[in-house]
Amino acid sequence: MTTVASTVHPAADTKLLRFALKQDALGSGANGVVYVVVAAIFGELFGLPAALLYPIGVFLVAWAAALFFLAARPTVSRAAVGVVMAVNIVWVVASVELLVAGWFPLTGLGTALVIVQAVAVAGFTVLQFAGLRKAG
Repeated sequence: MTTVASTVHPAADTKLLRFALKQDALGSGANGVVYVVVAAIFGELFGLPAALLYPIGVFLVAWAAALFFLAARPTVSRAAVGVVMAVNIVWVVASVELLVAGWFPLTGLGTALVIVQAVAVAGFTVLQFAGLRKAG
């Protein structure tokens, strides 16, 4: 009978996984701070309402803190990384939906921002998946 470990042990190769989580945290945290600090300016520049950017910014800062915490743990929970990847996938799908449905009058820069963020988040997710596989 084969068992699947629920955590990635420190002895396992977790370098890639921890790197992916930290990069996701850096990107999320930086975006979150910018959204909170200059939501009104970004709202006009990108065609997104400041009332949307503030809560997203707060979420992203909290998300970044959680990602840093997870990456710093002596053992990394596979379930927690699974949740991270699921949330990232939801972000990418929501980004595509935002573009397709035309929920907001995005400017050209706004459209570029949504696309770049979706691609970056998808990249973090791929790295996290690769890191989980490598860690065994």
